[in-house]
Amino acid sequence: MKVFVVGATGQIGKHLIDILQSSEQHTVRAMVRKSEQAEELKSQGIDVVVASLEGSVNDIADAANGCDAIVFTAGSGGHTGLDKTLLIDLDGAVKTVEAAEQAGINRFIIVSALQANHRQNWNKEMVPYYVAKHYADRMVETSTLDYTIIRPGGLVNEESTGKVTASANLETGSIPREDVAKTIYAALDAQETFKKSFDLISGETNIKEALKNI
Repeated sequence: MKVFVVGATGQIGKHLIDILQSSEQHTVRAMVRKSEQAEELKSQGIDVVVASLEGSVNDIADAANGCDAIVFTAGSGGHTGLDKTLLIDLDGAVKTVEAAEQAGINRFIIVSALQANHRQNWNKEMVPYYVAKHYADRMVETSTLDYTIIRPGGLVNEESTGKVTASANLETGSIPREDVAKTIYAALDAQETFKKSFDLISGETNIKEALKNI
């Protein structure tokens, strides 16, 4: 399976690229915004295209053409304005869904946020971010795609444990970014995760086993 990674230069995206690059099952194509980012990835032997989530759906579809799955790990980041939250986390995600449908790419995984589906549990200091994630997820759910929505808890840069808790409703917790990337990788062809969404935090269960019980 050739996997198109949107948000390839983000922290989760970088981990996922590394995992896919060393995989015997899958290959990767990375989408980046800037030519200098592309040159850096090309120097590592990575298939890369330059395209922007603020561009057109056609641009994204063309960039993903020939791939078998799309993973959306992009985010506007904590140092940008609310306009970028709307343009990247919401509209960028929706454009990528539309691009997947247009390109005939049926497998789609998106990284959301813990409890994004429950307004009453949103972090009050991050409401605009949660609004963007909430409505992007709802658009994914109404699509024709074989989607998986992964809602990780607080993201940390600690060492991967390979052990998680995955459930439809987890109210709090954190997880290393590398374990989120490993969960994305494991979910790619795990049919039990198709058309499913779940919260994800560190736990005591092997990732593959945890996904079997979604």
